[in-house]
Amino acid sequence: MTARVFPAEPTFESAAEQSFVQALRDQLPDDAVLFCNLRFTDRSGDREADVVVAWPGVGVAVIEVKGGSVSLREGQWWQTGGKSKAIHPVEQALKCKYALRDFLYRHPRWSRGNPRSNHFVALPTTVLPADFAAPDAPRWLVIDSTETAHAAGRISSALRRTEEVHDAPTPDDVELLVDCLAGTAIPQADLVADLAEREAACDLLTHAQAKVLDYLSSNPRVEIRGGAGSGKTWLAIEKARRLTADGQRVALMCYSRGLAEYLRRRVLTLPARQRPAYVGTFHNLGISWGVAPGSDDDSSYWEQQLPETMASLAEGLPAEERFDAIVIDEAQDFAESWWPAVLAALRRPDDGCLYVFSDEGQRVFARQGRPTVPLVPIELPENLRNTKQIAGTFSSLAPAQMRIRGGSGVPVRFLPCAAEDAISVADDAADALLDEGWPPDSLALLTTYSRHPVQVERQAAGQDAYWATYWDDDDLFYGHVLGFKGLERPAVVLAVNGFRSEERAREMLYVGLSRARDLLVVCGDLELIGRVGGEAVVRRLTAGNERR
Repeated sequence: MTARVFPAEPTFESAAEQSFVQALRDQLPDDAVLFCNLRFTDRSGDREADVVVAWPGVGVAVIEVKGGSVSLREGQWWQTGGKSKAIHPVEQALKCKYALRDFLYRHPRWSRGNPRSNHFVALPTTVLPADFAAPDAPRWLVIDSTETAHAAGRISSALRRTEEVHDAPTPDDVELLVDCLAGTAIPQADLVADLAEREAACDLLTHAQAKVLDYLSSNPRVEIRGGAGSGKTWLAIEKARRLTADGQRVALMCYSRGLAEYLRRRVLTLPARQRPAYVGTFHNLGISWGVAPGSDDDSSYWEQQLPETMASLAEGLPAEERFDAIVIDEAQDFAESWWPAVLAALRRPDDGCLYVFSDEGQRVFARQGRPTVPLVPIELPENLRNTKQIAGTFSSLAPAQMRIRGGSGVPVRFLPCAAEDAISVADDAADALLDEGWPPDSLALLTTYSRHPVQVERQAAGQDAYWATYWDDDDLFYGHVLGFKGLERPAVVLAVNGFRSEERAREMLYVGLSRARDLLVVCGDLELIGRVGGEAVVRRLTAGNERR
């Protein structure tokens, strides 16, 4: 694991600075945080700290990084890189250390005093002489190129020397530091406008993912894997649109009814000539071919009977009713027994176009299955949707570490309660959000075990009527994490009211924590959450609760 970095994609003054930051990040533990280019402004002017490291149990390091060739002559530091100039790296680091302390002292949310800290100078392209000595810089304060590979160890050792001055920051202190330095609260008076701006920013990031499809245009069979918030659903729709616009007959399918309805509504916004021939669930495709509908409670029908019948029927379909290409979203939901029917639906089963989008971390159903044909694997390494605070709660549950680009937001709220009380507590939390000004259609209340009574009541009217409520603007949406994969809301209240089976509980918690874009409220028993999700999830949730 590596430390979190803020901002997610920092700019650097030089390649030397960039290489030092990358090396240091890889050496730090995952609970450490690395800030780049922190600017402080006060009456004495502007100062910028090249690197600030916040390390639980160790301390805070403020580092001035100087590239080129750096030397000390007659008490004066010099930097040579094309031309020689006098520099003051120790003074810069020291002033930034005190600027950070002053900033925290004035910050309304910081109440922890001065954390243990020290200043350093990093010279990633300079080798200091063996007899190096500077009046303003003891040797342990300066990290040269021979020490970059173990810079974290040097920093840790130096910070521990100052242990008698101030206490090292706790994990909660570090999370609070993140909020003070990188977090930005959402002003309630401008909440609706801010939500629209956040949505536009996420859309811009997601649309930039189209370059992935550009690179893969010559590959007919691809599996695109990505964690929560990586833009898979948008890419699936975009791929289906492109293929259709090229004149191919395309099926865009998934497993979940809710996601299928979302896909249908998104596709209806496209020009008619770019809409795929079929958009819906895998099973409804078979029913459209003539397979008799089955009961929701008959798992053997959905898992075996219907797919087997679909495969047989597909072989007898005329070519004009089959597809040139099939695009599948949330493909990890597909059982192995379904893939023969998927391939049989292609006009050319052996080499027809097949694009699948998946996230192994969201495999929440007991069934197992992988595509039965070779696919080119492509990884999406970025989270584009969730704020840094929300993404931090589930990052330890994701299959792979992702770069978080969703921007900063408000802290995650955690409301401790017994599992059996989680729905009641979540109801109160949702009412509080509505009172704060959150629009009803921006809010969802999700459960992890038994369904909310309102969801049960709405589903009694039928699945189509129930999922139509997802787009209602006069009330919040009530759902279960099993049916909410691929969907999102600006604000989510998650009621962790138990799990049907802890065998898939970790995956279900991952789904639940990742459905909110801007604000996440979690209600549940901390011991249960820790047993399922691990200490990292507990630490992030309780840190957010402490800050409120």
